[in-house]
Amino acid sequence: MSITAADIRREIEEKNVTFLRLMFTDIMGIMKNVEIPATEEQIEKVLSNKAMFDGSSIEGFVRINESDMYLYPDLNTWTIFPWGDENGSVAGLICDVYTTDGKPFAGDPRGNLKKSLHHMEAVGFKSFNLGPEPEFFLFKMDEHGNPTLEVNDKGGYFDLAPTDLADNTRREIVNVLTRMGFEVEASHHECAIGQHEIDFKYDDVLNACDKIQLFKLVVKTIARKHGLYATFMAKPKYGIAGSGMHCNMSLFGKDGQNAFYDPKDPKGMELSETAYHFLGGLMKHAYSYTAIMNPTVNSYKRLVPGFEAPVYIAWAGRNRSPLIRVPASRGMSTRLELRSVDPMANPYLAMAVLLESGLDGIENKIPAPAPVETNIYAMSSEERAAAGIVDLPSTLHNALKALQMDDVVRDALGEHIYANFIEAKRIEWASYATFVSQWEVDNYLDLY
Repeated sequence: MSITAADIRREIEEKNVTFLRLMFTDIMGIMKNVEIPATEEQIEKVLSNKAMFDGSSIEGFVRINESDMYLYPDLNTWTIFPWGDENGSVAGLICDVYTTDGKPFAGDPRGNLKKSLHHMEAVGFKSFNLGPEPEFFLFKMDEHGNPTLEVNDKGGYFDLAPTDLADNTRREIVNVLTRMGFEVEASHHECAIGQHEIDFKYDDVLNACDKIQLFKLVVKTIARKHGLYATFMAKPKYGIAGSGMHCNMSLFGKDGQNAFYDPKDPKGMELSETAYHFLGGLMKHAYSYTAIMNPTVNSYKRLVPGFEAPVYIAWAGRNRSPLIRVPASRGMSTRLELRSVDPMANPYLAMAVLLESGLDGIENKIPAPAPVETNIYAMSSEERAAAGIVDLPSTLHNALKALQMDDVVRDALGEHIYANFIEAKRIEWASYATFVSQWEVDNYLDLY
């Protein structure tokens, strides 16, 4: 059901909303906001798409001489945060970014995803659904309120209190998410000490990406309330598993049916030709889109053998060692799961790239290679080569080089986002490449 301006005005009055956050996401995937007092004058400005901000202050947006930008709120994202104080409640709206001439801003990741959805509709599909599985770590804070790398528990997969001391924190996060309209499906301790996962129900991809951004905000807010620091960094600690964000994707036709499902599949997997071609596109472009799915230097510390993170470009059914798997559910729940994505990825950019890669497979009938149902981690490099299995890029530097060579992935980002993303990441890699780490000092200083 759509939310109207009248609904928002009524809730502001009834729920004593005193401040309103106008939220948007930058190219690096960081949520930003302009907070305004919920006065009649300011609310009228917001609802008439006249709220402005300085775009030159946001990395990758615009230059100083093009700074004025407008925030167009998506009224269906109206959210009242379940926290506040004696001064009233705080609400929020997720916004699209527009230029002063009333056109969608080419550097807005959310608007860029909408462009890919228009392409999807032109190809003949109704919706693209996403079910994300974001993982995060909870660390203790020091006496100054700064995060440490000291975990607050010694739990493992699905452990309970007292081993998992974050039970109460996770429980409150789930309660807050539920009050905000999330349909939480599961909450549990992950395999690494201090690591957690909360899964919420799939949704249309635009709504799902909005929820990922709100989810991160809620997790960080509630963790701090409990004296903990939540991080979605892919690999915050050496020697333990990193955090991923598996993405479960499904495509629906205009008849409302899951376009990936075919009970008469001659290959026996109950997948449609559409699913195989979409999968073919995902496989073809996997090496090139890794820079978007794993966008930081740190991301590649997770993508190493030995910690269950996928490092090989292959697909399978129930086998969890390849990059892509097809979970067992069929019918309306038929989906493809990409396992390489980490929670540092900008969800809007990641999903635009994955959708365009899949559509390339459909439009050009790219065949999917044969599935690999054996444990790839146990295969030798010669066996992998014989099976046509390629490793993912091992560094951000290599991933960026691959991104530059793939027109489908570049077009999915648009020239503005692509150029600014590449520039920022080249600077990041150059900074990292010249930094002398403690590992180097420990290993070389005395020896040489």
